Amino acid sequence: MTVWELILIIGLPTAITSGIVGLLFWKIERSLEKKDKAAEQEAERWRLKQETMDKARRRNEYLVIKSVSAALALGEATARAVERIPDAHCNGDMHAALDYATKIKHEQKEFLEQQGIDAIY
Repeated sequence: MTVWELILIIGLPTAITSGIVGLLFWKIERSLEKKDKAAEQEAERWRLKQETMDKARRRNEYLVIKSVSAALALGEATARAVERIPDAHCNGDMHAALDYATKIKHEQKEFLEQQGIDAIY
């Protein structure tokens, strides 16, 4: 047996084994890449869903604030109209409620203004 035959006998199984191991690692790496890609896609879908829900929450909050403002304006207008009716006999409770509604309306306005300023800076 010559040296070249010996190298071929030892080297050939090593080369085949290395090729099989390399192929196995390539397959595992490819599988992991697919899983990573799927996880990234799922994360992107989740982020888009969260953005949509956040926009809906913001819109709802805006509409609630507008509704409260409208209810306060209607209550104030009604109270002022009732005050002008001579036979209504308004008591102190209505005047106190009107003052309270006006105070709360101004507090809400100041709060929203402060939140807007804080959001800018």
